Formats: sequence, C-alpha cells, structure tokens
Amino acid sequence: VGISIHSNTRPIVADESIASPEKRKGSCYQQDDSPRSGKKMRYSGPYLPEEMWQHIHSLMPMKDAARAACLSSAFLYSWRNRPKLSLSTETMGIVEGTTDFIRKIDRVLEKHSGIGVKALTIEFNGLFSTKARSYLERWLQIAVTPRIEELSLSMSKGKAYYDFPCSLLSDGSGSSIRLLDLYCCTFHPTAEIGCFQSLTRLHLEYVRITGDELGCVFSTSFALEWLKLRLCRHIKYMKLPCVLQRLTYVEVRGCSRLRVIENKAPNLHSLHIFYQAYHPIQLSFGESSLVKNLSIGYSSVLNHACAELPYIFPNLETLTIRSLGEMVSTPMVPNTFLHLKYLCITLSAVTLSPSYDYLSLVSFLDACPSLDTFIVDVSTKHPENDSIFENPSHLRQLPEQRHDNLRNVKITGFCSAKSLLELTYHILENTSVECLTLDTSFESFRCSPGKPGRCSRMPKDDLTEASKALFAIRTYIEGKVPSTVRLNVVEPCSRCHVMEPFTVETRK
Repeated sequence: VGISIHSNTRPIVADESIASPEKRKGSCYQQDDSPRSGKKMRYSGPYLPEEMWQHIHSLMPMKDAARAACLSSAFLYSWRNRPKLSLSTETMGIVEGTTDFIRKIDRVLEKHSGIGVKALTIEFNGLFSTKARSYLERWLQIAVTPRIEELSLSMSKGKAYYDFPCSLLSDGSGSSIRLLDLYCCTFHPTAEIGCFQSLTRLHLEYVRITGDELGCVFSTSFALEWLKLRLCRHIKYMKLPCVLQRLTYVEVRGCSRLRVIENKAPNLHSLHIFYQAYHPIQLSFGESSLVKNLSIGYSSVLNHACAELPYIFPNLETLTIRSLGEMVSTPMVPNTFLHLKYLCITLSAVTLSPSYDYLSLVSFLDACPSLDTFIVDVSTKHPENDSIFENPSHLRQLPEQRHDNLRNVKITGFCSAKSLLELTYHILENTSVECLTLDTSFESFRCSPGKPGRCSRMPKDDLTEASKALFAIRTYIEGKVPSTVRLNVVEPCSRCHVMEPFTVETRK
C-alpha cells in the first residue's frame, strides 16, 4: 500500500514511518539503530494534524487500511480508531467458511478500541450460525457506543433469526443513530428505549416486528426521513404519526399481512407499495395529502384502486402501477389526475385475462391532461387468437380526444396483439408525441457491445412473438408515423439470439 501526500517535501511512502510531532520539531530525518547497518536515516514526513491522518486512513478500503496499519504507527493509531467498519466476506477476504469469518472479524474488533466508530456494517452472507451469535453480541458491545451513527446487520436468510438486542440502544448508546438497517432479525423495541431521536433512515427486511412495536420507533423518531419495510410479514397496521415532520419517503414491499396504512406525517411526498398479497391496502391519507410520487402494485390494481387514487392523492405528479393480474378493463373518469406528468403501467402477470383490452388504457390519457411521459410494459404471454394476424379485421378507432402535452411514449414487450396496435395507432393520431419507442425484445438484461456477458435468455415462443411484432410494426405502424415523430424500434439482440423472420404466408 502506498500513500502520497503532496507538499513542499517529497511524499511519504509505505515503508517510511511517521514520526511524532515532537520529533518533527527538529530535523526531518531521524537516526535509528539498525542491527544490520548500525545507523539508518528515517524520513519523518511533513507535519499533518492527527485528524487528517485519520481521515486519509478512513478513505482507504478495509484491506489496504489494515496493511497500512502494519507499516506505520500513525496509521496503526488510526486503524484502532477507524470510524467506519465494513465487515463482510468480500472486505475480509474470506475463503474458508464460518470459522475463518468469525476469526478474522474477531481479530479486527479486538484490535479496535471501539472509540470513534460511527458506522458498522456486518454482512454474514450465509455464514451466520449459532457459534457466530455469541461473538456478534460481543462485537456489538464494542462498537455500539453513544457516537455510532450507522448500524447495518445482515444475517443469513433461511436460518434462525437473530434477536437484535434492543437493550444495546438504551442508556444513550443509540441516541446518535441516523441509519438502522436490519436483515433477517427479530426487532422488538419498547417505549422505554426512547433513543431514536436522531434516526433519519430505517430499513427493515425480513424482520419480525409488529405494528405496535414499530409504533415505539416512530414515537421517538422525530428526524426520520426514509422508511423501508421489505418482507416484514407480521405487520398488519402501520400508522405514521404527525411527529414524523421530516418523513418524506416510505417504501413497503412484500408485507403480505399489511391491511391499513394511516398517514399523518405532513410532508410525505413519495410512497411505494409493491408485491402485496391479492388484496388492496386501505390507504388513509387525509384530504390534503402532499404525496407527489406513488408506486403501487397488487392484483387487479387497475380495477380496484385507480378510481380511488385521484381522491386519496390529488397532487400526484408521477405514478407507477404494477398489476399482478387484470381480469376486466375498467375505464377511468376523465380529468382526474390533473397534475400527473409521468405514468408507468406494468401488466406482466400470467394471470392477465385473454380478453383484456389494451385500447382501454386510453382512458388513462383522458384522465391525465398534463401527462408528458407514458410507459406501458406488457411483457406477458398472449393468446394466439389475440394476434392481429389471426384476427385481421379493421382496427378500431375511438372518438378523437387530443392529448397535446404527451411527448414520450414507450411500450415494452410490444407484441402483435390487435388491441395493442390499436392503442399505438390512437397515440399517433391523437397526441403530439415526439418520441415513440416500441421494444419487442422481452429482455430483462441486454448485453453491451465490446463488453463480456450475454443478454438474458429468450424462450423460443418469445422470439417467435418478437418476429411477429416486428412484422406488425412494419405493416400497421410505420406508415402511420408522422415526420415529426421519432420512432425507435428495439429488436432482440442479434448477437445473442437467432430469430426467424415472420411472414403472413408462414404463420400457423
């Protein structure tokens, strides 16, 4: 490891030690006895404040910082007071399993004074065990002090949950915590702890906690800004009290038992609710909700929730809807999302009704007079008889309704479904769209030229449908595109896939 400091003198290198401030008062060079040469000159280096050396050391990766500590007394002191400790199989270079992992982390924390730790991250990555549990308790005792600001623990999914010791956060030890991130733990805070007044971000994933216990955290988290709850299956009711004046972002994913979210936090402007069970969540936000960014996803969300969203969130500017299955096409009421500028609708479930009419999505355009960007993801299986080539009757046209604020439209998973072609035609005829992107690739990951890696695999049926979609675009869409519209057609990657061209004569 080499460190260079630019100054009027030559830089320090790794094999030169750093003299104390007292030695620096004299010559920049000191004489040391050497068993081989009797005397040798040692360069003391430029004088820098101790805080600066610690800052330099804290910016180094864990491995390099540990090696530097072996070469310099100043860096050794910095290592024992390193403010950020990130302990994982990657940072520790673990190759021999649980025992090696525990031994190395234990050695690091034994050498560390515990003083000055501001951020502690421990990621077990499948190595958490009964043996590791007792060690972890001691590690937390060393690092969790009244100065700690960030604490992140990641246990092993599928094994026994670690019972996070909330008592560690009592007596002021957790009063400075700004970020608490727990994965695969049980977390049972009590009102007596009262130590979350500095907490700005709370991330809980696969954490066993109830709504009442979460309320204990909220009651003292006056500084909370971000809240993420993922796969916390025991939460049924979540109440965000008015004391959360600074809360602006809430994300809830896969909390399958959650039924009600009641919000009284006055400044919440971003709400994201995904991967819930097959039921809507009751949302109580008051008439003056300031939420501007909403992402929501569960079964039949278009049918069950969209008629209510404009009244719950009257100030929405961006809306992302991910449906887990739509059985019927439900029109929207015109001019209900008055401020909405960005709308993304994903219909990618295998439970999508064969009779679902994509043209009915035009009602969303009617409901959003200020809409600028419209994205539709229809990457799902389509019945064969839904194709325009199986039902080549005249394309339907809706009564003219202008949407002159719309500028960007993208349809991902574009296929030969007749109603999807009708939707595209309506957009070309009734909007001022400037850029229209039709993506036929069905690819979740796409390779980059000149870089290793390949696109995600596309089944044969998807490649066949992509070929049909491209033929449909050439036949029904390209001739309708005005000169003012930039049409982008995305095809499956020819480097990673072999796609047979489709013609009407060869269809079966």
